[in-house]
Amino acid sequence: MVSTATPPRPIRLWAKAVCLALAVWALALTPAFAADAAALQPAPTPRPMRADFEQETASREARQLAHWVLDSGDNQGLPFALVDKGAAKVFVFDPDGQLRGASSALVGLARGDDTVPGIGNRKMSAIRPQERTTPAGRFAASLERSVHGDEILWVDYDAAIALHRLVDVPHERRLQRLASSDPLRRRITYGCINVPVAFFDSVVSATFRGKKGLVYVLPETRSLAQVFGAYDVEEPAGRATAKRPAPTLAPMAELAPRLLESTAALRY
Repeated sequence: MVSTATPPRPIRLWAKAVCLALAVWALALTPAFAADAAALQPAPTPRPMRADFEQETASREARQLAHWVLDSGDNQGLPFALVDKGAAKVFVFDPDGQLRGASSALVGLARGDDTVPGIGNRKMSAIRPQERTTPAGRFAASLERSVHGDEILWVDYDAAIALHRLVDVPHERRLQRLASSDPLRRRITYGCINVPVAFFDSVVSATFRGKKGLVYVLPETRSLAQVFGAYDVEEPAGRATAKRPAPTLAPMAELAPRLLESTAALRY
Protein backbone atom coordinates (compact mmCIF):
# COMPACT_ATOMS: atom_id res chain seq x y z
CA MET A 1 0.00 0.00 0.00
CA VAL A 2 1.46 3.37 -1.10
CA SER A 3 1.52 6.11 1.50
CA THR A 4 -0.06 9.44 0.55
CA ALA A 5 1.02 11.28 3.68
CA THR A 6 2.47 14.79 3.15
CA PRO A 7 6.26 15.01 3.91
CA PRO A 8 7.21 16.98 7.01
CA ARG A 9 7.61 20.75 6.51
CA PRO A 10 11.45 20.81 6.98
CA ILE A 11 11.85 18.23 4.22
CA ARG A 12 9.60 20.24 1.88
CA LEU A 13 11.63 23.43 2.48
CA TRP A 14 14.89 21.58 1.88
CA ALA A 15 13.59 20.12 -1.37
CA LYS A 16 12.51 23.57 -2.60
CA ALA A 17 15.93 25.01 -1.75
CA VAL A 18 17.67 22.26 -3.71
CA CYS A 19 15.42 22.82 -6.72
CA LEU A 20 16.03 26.58 -6.60
CA ALA A 21 19.78 26.11 -6.41
CA LEU A 22 19.73 23.76 -9.40
CA ALA A 23 17.67 26.28 -11.38
CA VAL A 24 20.10 29.13 -10.60
CA TRP A 25 23.06 26.91 -11.52
CA ALA A 26 21.46 26.00 -14.82
CA LEU A 27 20.70 29.65 -15.57
CA ALA A 28 24.28 30.65 -14.82
CA LEU A 29 25.42 28.34 -17.61
CA THR A 30 23.53 30.34 -20.23
CA PRO A 31 25.66 32.85 -22.27
CA ALA A 32 23.27 35.75 -21.67
CA PHE A 33 23.36 35.36 -17.90
CA ALA A 34 27.15 35.05 -17.92
CA ALA A 35 27.45 38.22 -19.97
CA ASP A 36 25.15 40.13 -17.61
CA ALA A 37 27.10 38.90 -14.60
CA ALA A 38 30.38 39.98 -16.18
CA ALA A 39 28.94 43.42 -16.84
CA LEU A 40 28.17 43.81 -13.15
CA GLN A 41 31.80 43.19 -12.16
CA PRO A 42 33.80 46.35 -11.37
CA ALA A 43 36.13 47.45 -14.16
CA PRO A 44 39.78 46.62 -13.47
CA THR A 45 41.95 49.57 -12.42
CA PRO A 46 44.26 50.58 -15.28
CA ARG A 47 47.92 49.90 -14.73
CA PRO A 48 49.70 53.03 -13.49
CA MET A 49 51.82 54.99 -15.91
CA ARG A 50 55.35 55.77 -14.81
CA ALA A 51 58.02 58.17 -15.97
CA ASP A 52 61.21 56.55 -17.22
CA PHE A 53 64.27 57.73 -15.30
CA GLU A 54 66.44 55.21 -17.14
CA GLN A 55 69.51 54.62 -14.95
CA GLU A 56 69.50 58.11 -13.43
CA THR A 57 69.68 58.41 -9.63
CA ALA A 58 66.65 60.22 -8.22
CA SER A 59 65.06 60.72 -4.82
CA ARG A 60 61.88 58.91 -3.86
CA GLU A 61 59.99 62.21 -3.94
CA ALA A 62 61.22 63.04 -7.44
CA ARG A 63 60.16 59.63 -8.73
CA GLN A 64 56.77 59.83 -7.04
CA LEU A 65 56.05 63.25 -8.52
CA ALA A 66 57.20 62.33 -12.03
CA HIS A 67 55.09 59.15 -11.99
CA TRP A 68 52.06 61.13 -10.80
CA VAL A 69 52.53 63.77 -13.50
CA LEU A 70 52.41 61.09 -16.16
CA ASP A 71 49.72 58.89 -14.58
CA SER A 72 47.34 61.78 -13.91
CA GLY A 73 47.99 63.51 -17.22
CA ASP A 74 48.81 66.68 -15.32
CA ASN A 75 51.40 67.72 -17.92
CA GLN A 76 48.64 67.89 -20.56
CA GLY A 77 50.84 66.26 -23.18
CA LEU A 78 53.62 68.82 -22.74
CA PRO A 79 57.32 68.34 -21.94
CA PHE A 80 58.18 68.97 -18.32
CA ALA A 81 61.10 69.46 -15.97
CA LEU A 82 61.45 68.51 -12.30
CA VAL A 83 63.60 70.56 -9.95
CA ASP A 84 64.55 68.62 -6.82
CA LYS A 85 65.83 71.30 -4.45
CA GLY A 86 66.84 68.80 -1.78
CA ALA A 87 69.13 67.02 -4.21
CA ALA A 88 69.92 70.22 -6.16
CA LYS A 89 69.17 68.39 -9.40
CA VAL A 90 67.09 68.92 -12.55
CA PHE A 91 65.34 66.26 -14.64
CA VAL A 92 63.87 67.00 -18.08
CA PHE A 93 61.22 64.73 -19.65
CA ASP A 94 59.48 64.58 -22.99
CA PRO A 95 55.64 64.60 -23.07
CA ASP A 96 55.55 60.80 -22.68
CA GLY A 97 57.66 60.82 -19.51
CA GLN A 98 60.87 59.66 -21.18
CA LEU A 99 63.94 61.22 -19.58
CA ARG A 100 65.75 63.60 -21.92
CA GLY A 101 68.50 64.39 -19.47
CA ALA A 102 69.42 65.18 -15.86
CA SER A 103 72.01 67.39 -14.24
CA SER A 104 73.19 68.86 -10.99
CA ALA A 105 71.96 72.41 -10.50
CA LEU A 106 72.41 75.47 -8.33
CA VAL A 107 69.24 76.52 -6.49
CA GLY A 108 68.17 79.15 -3.98
CA LEU A 109 70.41 79.71 -0.98
CA ALA A 110 67.60 79.67 1.59
CA ARG A 111 65.41 76.72 2.48
CA GLY A 112 61.73 77.40 1.85
CA ASP A 113 58.89 76.96 -0.64
CA ASP A 114 57.50 80.50 -0.84
CA THR A 115 58.68 83.87 -2.08
CA VAL A 116 58.41 87.27 -0.48
CA PRO A 117 55.61 89.27 -2.17
CA GLY A 118 57.02 91.80 -4.61
CA ILE A 119 60.53 90.35 -4.56
CA GLY A 120 60.60 90.17 -8.34
CA ASN A 121 60.66 93.97 -8.48
CA ARG A 122 63.51 94.41 -6.00
CA LYS A 123 67.18 94.82 -6.77
CA MET A 124 69.28 91.75 -6.02
CA SER A 125 71.33 93.77 -3.55
CA ALA A 126 68.14 94.36 -1.52
CA ILE A 127 67.31 90.64 -1.21
CA ARG A 128 68.38 89.24 2.15
CA PRO A 129 69.95 85.77 2.45
CA GLN A 130 66.84 84.26 4.07
CA GLU A 131 64.74 85.51 1.15
CA ARG A 132 66.80 83.75 -1.51
CA THR A 133 64.39 80.86 -2.02
CA THR A 134 63.40 78.82 -5.06
CA PRO A 135 59.60 78.61 -4.79
CA ALA A 136 57.89 75.22 -4.99
CA GLY A 137 54.98 74.59 -7.34
CA ARG A 138 53.80 73.93 -10.86
CA PHE A 139 54.75 76.59 -13.38
CA ALA A 140 54.03 77.27 -17.03
CA ALA A 141 57.40 77.43 -18.77
CA SER A 142 58.68 78.78 -22.08
CA LEU A 143 61.99 79.78 -23.61
CA GLU A 144 62.45 83.54 -23.72
CA ARG A 145 65.27 86.08 -23.82
CA SER A 146 66.56 87.99 -20.82
CA VAL A 147 67.33 91.71 -21.02
CA HIS A 148 70.91 90.66 -21.76
CA GLY A 149 69.79 88.60 -24.75
CA ASP A 150 70.45 85.22 -23.13
CA GLU A 151 68.02 82.37 -23.70
CA ILE A 152 66.29 81.35 -20.46
CA LEU A 153 63.45 79.05 -19.45
CA TRP A 154 60.98 81.13 -17.47
CA VAL A 155 59.61 79.41 -14.37
CA ASP A 156 57.94 81.88 -11.98
CA TYR A 157 57.28 85.15 -13.76
CA ASP A 158 56.07 87.16 -10.77
CA ALA A 159 59.04 86.15 -8.63
CA ALA A 160 61.49 86.58 -11.57
CA ILE A 161 62.68 82.96 -11.36
CA ALA A 162 64.11 81.18 -14.39
CA LEU A 163 66.11 78.10 -15.25
CA HIS A 164 69.17 79.18 -17.20
CA ARG A 165 72.82 78.58 -18.00
CA LEU A 166 75.29 78.92 -15.15
CA VAL A 167 75.93 82.57 -14.31
CA ASP A 168 79.29 83.31 -12.71
CA VAL A 169 78.93 85.65 -9.74
CA PRO A 170 82.13 87.08 -8.23
CA HIS A 171 83.21 85.49 -4.94
CA GLU A 172 80.49 82.79 -5.07
CA ARG A 173 82.56 80.15 -6.92
CA ARG A 174 79.48 78.88 -8.72
CA LEU A 175 81.36 76.74 -11.21
CA GLN A 176 83.12 74.88 -8.39
CA ARG A 177 79.87 74.55 -6.45
CA LEU A 178 78.08 73.09 -9.45
CA ALA A 179 80.75 70.40 -9.70
CA SER A 180 80.42 69.50 -6.00
CA SER A 181 78.78 66.21 -5.02
CA ASP A 182 77.32 67.88 -1.91
CA PRO A 183 73.81 69.27 -2.60
CA LEU A 184 74.17 71.79 0.23
CA ARG A 185 77.10 73.42 -1.57
CA ARG A 186 74.89 73.85 -4.60
CA ARG A 187 72.52 76.16 -2.72
CA ILE A 188 73.76 79.64 -3.54
CA THR A 189 71.50 81.49 -6.01
CA TYR A 190 68.99 84.27 -5.42
CA GLY A 191 66.25 81.86 -6.47
CA CYS A 192 66.96 80.98 -10.10
CA ILE A 193 68.02 77.50 -11.17
CA ASN A 194 71.50 77.39 -12.75
CA VAL A 195 72.55 74.42 -14.89
CA PRO A 196 75.68 73.67 -16.95
CA VAL A 197 75.84 75.44 -20.30
CA ALA A 198 76.07 72.18 -22.26
CA PHE A 199 73.04 70.73 -20.45
CA PHE A 200 70.95 73.82 -21.10
CA ASP A 201 71.83 73.86 -24.79
CA SER A 202 71.49 70.13 -25.53
CA VAL A 203 68.59 69.22 -23.21
CA VAL A 204 66.60 72.19 -21.89
CA SER A 205 66.65 74.36 -25.00
CA ALA A 206 66.20 71.40 -27.34
CA THR A 207 63.20 70.08 -25.36
CA PHE A 208 61.29 73.34 -24.87
CA ARG A 209 62.13 75.20 -28.08
CA GLY A 210 59.02 76.23 -29.99
CA LYS A 211 56.57 74.83 -27.45
CA LYS A 212 55.08 75.42 -24.03
CA GLY A 213 55.96 73.19 -21.11
CA LEU A 214 55.82 72.81 -17.37
CA VAL A 215 58.32 73.01 -14.54
CA TYR A 216 57.58 71.27 -11.23
CA VAL A 217 59.68 72.45 -8.30
CA LEU A 218 59.55 69.96 -5.44
CA PRO A 219 58.73 71.34 -1.98
CA GLU A 220 60.97 70.94 1.04
CA THR A 221 58.69 72.16 3.83
CA ARG A 222 55.40 70.65 2.63
CA SER A 223 54.28 67.37 1.11
CA LEU A 224 53.72 66.60 -2.57
CA ALA A 225 50.03 66.12 -1.82
CA GLN A 226 49.79 69.59 -0.25
CA VAL A 227 51.53 71.37 -3.11
CA PHE A 228 50.36 69.38 -6.14
CA GLY A 229 47.54 67.13 -4.96
CA ALA A 230 49.83 64.29 -6.03
CA TYR A 231 49.08 60.68 -5.15
CA ASP A 232 51.40 57.69 -5.00
CA VAL A 233 50.84 55.60 -8.14
CA GLU A 234 52.10 52.56 -6.22
CA GLU A 235 49.13 52.78 -3.83
CA PRO A 236 46.06 51.41 -5.68
CA ALA A 237 43.56 52.63 -3.10
CA GLY A 238 44.83 56.19 -3.11
CA ARG A 239 45.16 56.20 -6.89
CA ALA A 240 41.60 54.98 -7.41
CA THR A 241 40.05 57.66 -5.22
CA ALA A 242 42.33 60.56 -6.12
CA LYS A 243 40.82 63.53 -7.88
CA ARG A 244 42.77 64.78 -10.82
CA PRO A 245 43.66 68.47 -10.51
CA ALA A 246 42.01 70.99 -12.74
CA PRO A 247 44.40 72.38 -15.39
CA THR A 248 45.93 75.69 -14.34
CA LEU A 249 48.20 76.37 -17.30
CA ALA A 250 47.58 79.92 -18.47
CA PRO A 251 47.84 80.70 -22.19
CA MET A 252 51.23 82.19 -23.03
CA ALA A 253 49.49 85.21 -24.56
CA GLU A 254 48.23 86.13 -21.10
CA LEU A 255 51.71 85.79 -19.64
CA ALA A 256 53.58 87.85 -22.24
CA PRO A 257 53.17 91.24 -20.48
CA ARG A 258 54.42 89.71 -17.23
CA LEU A 259 57.43 88.28 -19.01
CA LEU A 260 58.50 91.72 -20.10
CA GLU A 261 57.96 93.14 -16.62
CA SER A 262 59.97 90.37 -14.95
CA THR A 263 63.08 90.29 -17.14
CA ALA A 264 64.65 93.36 -15.59
CA ALA A 265 64.74 91.77 -12.12
CA LEU A 266 65.84 88.21 -12.94
CA ARG A 267 67.08 86.65 -9.71
CA TYR A 268 70.29 84.95 -10.83
